[in-house]
Amino acid sequence: MRNLTLLTDLYQLTMGQGYFKEGRHEELAVFDIFFRPNRLITYSVAAGMEQAAEYLENLHFDEEDLAYLRSLGIFTEDFLAYLRDLRFTGDVFAVREGEIVFPYEPILTVRAPMIQAQLVETALLTFINHQTLIASKASKICKAAAGDVVMEFGLRRAQGADAGIYGARAAVIGGCASTSNVYAGKLFHVPVAGTMAHSWVMNFPSELDAFRAYAESFPDGCLLLVDTYDTLRSGVPHAIEVFKELRAKGHEPKGIRLDSGDLAYLSKEARKMLDKAGFPDTIICASGDLDEYSIRSLKEQGAKIDSWGVGTKLITSADLPALGGVYKLAAVYENGKEIPKIKLSDTTEKITNPSFKELYRIYDRDTDKAIADYITRADETVDEDKPLVLFHPVDTWKRMTVTNFRVRKLRETLISHGKRVGEPKPLSEISAYRAEEFARFWEEYTRQDMPHIYKVDLSPALYTLKREMVEKCGKGES
Repeated sequence: MRNLTLLTDLYQLTMGQGYFKEGRHEELAVFDIFFRPNRLITYSVAAGMEQAAEYLENLHFDEEDLAYLRSLGIFTEDFLAYLRDLRFTGDVFAVREGEIVFPYEPILTVRAPMIQAQLVETALLTFINHQTLIASKASKICKAAAGDVVMEFGLRRAQGADAGIYGARAAVIGGCASTSNVYAGKLFHVPVAGTMAHSWVMNFPSELDAFRAYAESFPDGCLLLVDTYDTLRSGVPHAIEVFKELRAKGHEPKGIRLDSGDLAYLSKEARKMLDKAGFPDTIICASGDLDEYSIRSLKEQGAKIDSWGVGTKLITSADLPALGGVYKLAAVYENGKEIPKIKLSDTTEKITNPSFKELYRIYDRDTDKAIADYITRADETVDEDKPLVLFHPVDTWKRMTVTNFRVRKLRETLISHGKRVGEPKPLSEISAYRAEEFARFWEEYTRQDMPHIYKVDLSPALYTLKREMVEKCGKGES
């Protein structure tokens, strides 16, 4: 396992030395990770918590790290000596990977000595921002595919090896059935998929020779790329010829792949040709700069495509290259007493929610559909036997009262006193959990165009605390 302790911004360490000099480095602090909305972020799929847990359990400065920090000439020897024995000893509370989450919700909270909580900010945001971004993009692509198989094909276009590896992991959490990334397949125990490139076809005297050679090597998994030269006049007819030869030898072909051209038209024509030739069960796979928008459009055009290979626009989340998750101080403790903290802004939506908090999801008992998410102070409980008033945290006149509901606490303990709680879950289980929870949301909240904004509300106690702190700060009081 790589030691990623120096995977941080320099100011985390300079602040750390400042806290150390002030004698405040062991002061207990609470930080939240959450993200803010924009026109492309309505819901997200939480991911990256497993890598966050691995990082925290392995946090330590080795001698090479300390030598490098010493070479910068800005850290004192007593601080470097302190770092030599530093380990993460705090607690982390997080939603499960695969959880459907929304803006402003504390999806992960760190409660730890100040220097530890500050040091880990950058790395935690790196893990969670990236994987949550890709898992969310994959979820939207898979939703557009409407039950068809989606394969992640993005490694060659990822922004670096780690982005390709962990992007593949996140894509599977988001709903992809497989990845072309063999390393990720081995590392995370997920199916791998892929057949041939155009170079294979071009390397033989003819397209037919190339198809026959591939079929000879893979008679029981023969899927042929048919658009190297001319899809309908050459590729599909040659594929059919090879498929007939395979069948004569007792093998059934798998299908064809289209990677360019008018995919709607080509797939419909290819389907007719395959069916007429006696191969109605062969699949048609499409690839080539696909995303949720192009897939939905192809579906609306009646394309006869059974599976989708999605690369660049998935692994880079092309239309939203960063999630924008943030890590904000919510509280400190003095003599065991919580002192809530708040960040103000001229932009109302950027004012943070103070205090150590809990997060609940409210479901209608009759439909088992999610109604709203509810953020409370940590010591509050939600009584399912009493009507619950929900109100918008900014436009408080927007209110509703819910009855006949059930609540579920969304977060669980990920790290306790520096140690991982529970065993990592396989990606297949995480993806299945995502699908199960996603089905509990009305289509209005998850649709591609102009979705309804899902309610994320504050409890009266948290809202009152926040309002009082804003008013107090507005008067110049701290």
